[in-house]
Amino acid sequence: MLYSKTCEHAIRALAYVAGQSTDGLILVADIAESEDMPRAFTSKILRDLVRAGLLSSSRGPGGGYAMARDPGDITLLDIKRIVDGADQLDRCAVGLEMCSDVAPCPLHDEYKLLRNSIRQYLENTTLAEMAGALKRKRVLLADERA
Repeated sequence: MLYSKTCEHAIRALAYVAGQSTDGLILVADIAESEDMPRAFTSKILRDLVRAGLLSSSRGPGGGYAMARDPGDITLLDIKRIVDGADQLDRCAVGLEMCSDVAPCPLHDEYKLLRNSIRQYLENTTLAEMAGALKRKRVLLADERA
């Protein structure tokens, strides 16, 4: 697994906000409904993303959420670090404390390649790319339903 369900929801919520063409704020209800996520859970995730500096928020009537940073400058690894931490990408595949190139576990060589590929994917995929992919997918789904 690349990331937790919470991280998956954070990526989807951020991609939704990043993909909106409005200069205004986006309501948590709109994000939750569009992404088919529970509103309370979405609200908690959004608060965490505000604290981490990825989103900005405004309370009260007319309040909502907006990107605090350029989506092209936010990677999936940035989001994973905030939500899940990235230490999983450095751990031994079988959970040994001392696993390295010098003292490898039985899965070390293969897992190291996989782990490095995953890290590279997460480092090189931006939120802007995810928002674009989400828009394209929605268009395809709408075309299929029509």
